[in-house]
Amino acid sequence: MTRRRIIIVDDHPLFRAALRQTLSGGDATVTVEEAGDLAGLSSALDADRDCDLVLLDLNMPGVRGFSGLLLLRAQYPDIPVMIISAVEDSTVVRRAFELGAAGYLHKSVGPTEIRRAIETVLSGEVFVPEGTTLSGDDDHTALMRRLSTLTPQQVRVLMMLSDGLMNKQIAYELTISEATVKAHVSAILQKLDVDSRTQAVIAAARIEDGQFEALFSTGPEKV
Repeated sequence: MTRRRIIIVDDHPLFRAALRQTLSGGDATVTVEEAGDLAGLSSALDADRDCDLVLLDLNMPGVRGFSGLLLLRAQYPDIPVMIISAVEDSTVVRRAFELGAAGYLHKSVGPTEIRRAIETVLSGEVFVPEGTTLSGDDDHTALMRRLSTLTPQQVRVLMMLSDGLMNKQIAYELTISEATVKAHVSAILQKLDVDSRTQAVIAAARIEDGQFEALFSTGPEKV
């Protein structure tokens, strides 16, 4: 009998418990684990990389917008990630798929829909909420695709840039050299096809709600 391992990542214990009961109730083939944040998920995956599905909330402490999804897809590209969120905005849903989500599930749906969504993704298909259209690119699709090419460390550096940290501070937080930070920043600018840190920060700041402003040039800037 093939067992399937699912990890729920959400900072609300009551929601995790309810979702765990929905997923594991009566199905001996499903093993459900819980993590309250990305650090807990990383610990679980470091102990055992064999995981069939991660259910990820968008809004948790230490995570802004799609930064958690970006990090997971970069660090564990072989593990499907389904977003399960109270956010039902169609633009947010679409951006999640553009960044590599295998599914998007609204927290407002009932147990039957939850099980159907999980089975869909576990079978290798993509679960799209009813009423959501994914076809066709828009002005921001290319930027989302470029964001999805960042490595885990580049995602971390980009989020720290968004927090206003300087290279020296980022180096201290990540326990790396300033030269390495500069190399990461240069790679981020190249991958995002922007000319400055400010433009990269604008791109990162807009991924939470899909409101991308035009990336404008602010002149030469040190990396």
